[in-house]
Amino acid sequence: MGRLFKFAMAAVTLAGLTLFEAYAVDLSGAWATNADQCGQVFVRKGPAKQIGFTALSEQHGGGFIVEADRLRGKFANCKIKSRKDDGQTVNIIAGCATDIMLSNVQFSLKVLEPDKISRMFPGMQEMEISYYRCPI
Repeated sequence: MGRLFKFAMAAVTLAGLTLFEAYAVDLSGAWATNADQCGQVFVRKGPAKQIGFTALSEQHGGGFIVEADRLRGKFANCKIKSRKDDGQTVNIIAGCATDIMLSNVQFSLKVLEPDKISRMFPGMQEMEISYYRCPI
């Protein structure tokens, strides 16, 4: 009976972890401030067809790329240090590097739709920027 109980507990724990992962917000991909401008912001390049930024991406609103444990902007690369999903809001703390400095940055993203998020800025309730996932 003890082995059956341990097996049942392991199965319940595993099912719980799978359920938790299923509800985690998927942010992977390329995100632009204007869905109609995706082709002017992002490009696939190299033999691996990696997503990158066009030369004039900032003139079309810009955006960022989310990959596993990284956030990439045109001028900064960030490693995600922590992430907390809180319902429809994802709070991220990332260590970012630019050509001139290193810093920790906090990102608060609110999921509005599966392919639309809004970046909120702590301490500035009125300021939000919407981003759209690009089908690139």
